[in-house]
Amino acid sequence: MERGEISAAPKNFEVLRELILERRRELPKRLAQVAAFALDHPDEIAFGTAASIAGAAEVQPSTLVRFSQAFGFDGFSALQTVFRARLRERNSSYEDRLAELESGDAAPAGSAAILGSFIAAAHRSLDNLGTAIDPKRFESATITLASARTIHLIARRRSYPIATYMAYALSQLKIRCQIAGTASGIDDDLLAMADPGDAAFAISFSSYAPETIAQASALAARGIPVVSLTDSAFSPLAECSTVWFELVEADHAGFRSLSASMAFAMALAVAIAEERRRG
Repeated sequence: MERGEISAAPKNFEVLRELILERRRELPKRLAQVAAFALDHPDEIAFGTAASIAGAAEVQPSTLVRFSQAFGFDGFSALQTVFRARLRERNSSYEDRLAELESGDAAPAGSAAILGSFIAAAHRSLDNLGTAIDPKRFESATITLASARTIHLIARRRSYPIATYMAYALSQLKIRCQIAGTASGIDDDLLAMADPGDAAFAISFSSYAPETIAQASALAARGIPVVSLTDSAFSPLAECSTVWFELVEADHAGFRSLSASMAFAMALAVAIAEERRRG
């Protein structure tokens, strides 16, 4: 048995996921690579072949076997059963309907097909939102942000619209906030004025914006709580956040909308206001 290997394999995906996260820093480089791919692409692990998964994860097929054995499984096929069981446990009603829609003979062509595909991706994202967010963690994040004197919103690139929406919503709810990522170029100076009575909400998706990671990490190092929204358990935001959420948007032809992320932001803003009202 290799160093760090466990004797009993996890029986379900959530237990396996938590174990991977606990051990991610001690895994050898190639096994850590497989771990990141497995948590970011669980459906591909469930459905793919060892060769296709190894190619996508940029490792050798033998590395998949070593990774499986490191977590107590006899081999890679045994680990795959846990990922397949995860899919069976999920509500597949939307998936079934959308698959039928997308594969039907009457499927529209041209521009209408593009619109339909993006609508289908948005449906998948919103459907996944219900299972991706732990209610207890959401409540913890709400309390953290509702207790803050000022909420600092940190985002760049594709994530920036979420921060601007949050700034609008919070201001309408009479909650003090400050958005970073403006054209003024003084974001670091503004964040330097944050104190321990404040909190931050940071958003970044792969590939992660270096400015967002640096600013969130700097605030966390000063004892300011950071709540974050990201798309991977291996995101650098997860390392510096008091509470973090993993949310992956479905895509069409490599383009991802912000359907679920905006719904999450809307819910969080209203939940913060409600928590303040009760307090």
